[in-house]
Amino acid sequence: MGNLTSLKELRLDDNQLAGMIPAELGSLSNLEFLNLSRNQLTGTIPSQLQNLTSLNDLLVGDNLLTGPVPTWLGDLVNLERLTFQQNQLSGPIPSDLGNLTKLKGLFLYQNQLVGTIPHQLGNLTNLERLGLHNNQLTGHIPSELGNLVKLEQLGLSWNQLTDPIPAELGNLVNLERIRLAGNQLTGCVPLALQGVADNDFDDLGLQFCAN
Repeated sequence: MGNLTSLKELRLDDNQLAGMIPAELGSLSNLEFLNLSRNQLTGTIPSQLQNLTSLNDLLVGDNLLTGPVPTWLGDLVNLERLTFQQNQLSGPIPSDLGNLTKLKGLFLYQNQLVGTIPHQLGNLTNLERLGLHNNQLTGHIPSELGNLVKLEQLGLSWNQLTDPIPAELGNLVNLERIRLAGNQLTGCVPLALQGVADNDFDDLGLQFCAN
């Protein structure tokens, strides 16, 4: 692929591609946009992709990928969209993703991810959409997610999250859609979230907080 090193966009989505993601893609050092979504790709995410430091968009959702979410993704600091949804990824969400401060969309939903939601995701102050639903995440919802003041969509449903919903989520004044059902949340729903038009609060079995 040496003659393709100046390539900036590679769109291979919806092509019924099978097999592993080629490690050779890591030599496309000027790549800014990589879309491998909606194929039948298998195996792990090759470490050679960490060389793609110019990437703005890394889209590999709707495949059959396994293994962990790589920690080195936190080095791709120009990323604005990172989509790994609907794969078979396992292990924890790396705290290193908190380094991706240009990120606007982060989609990890419908995998087999475990562990807690890293509080470092609260550093992603440009984030507009966050989808972590349909995994096996445990622990509490980090109060630091209240720092994501540009957030419009938040999906945390169908995990194993516990404890009260942090009051800090009431800081998300741009929130248009929130999904929290299918967890073991306790306490009450912050009153400031009452204005979120698209919600699943009726499914939580929790009252709104008094103030």
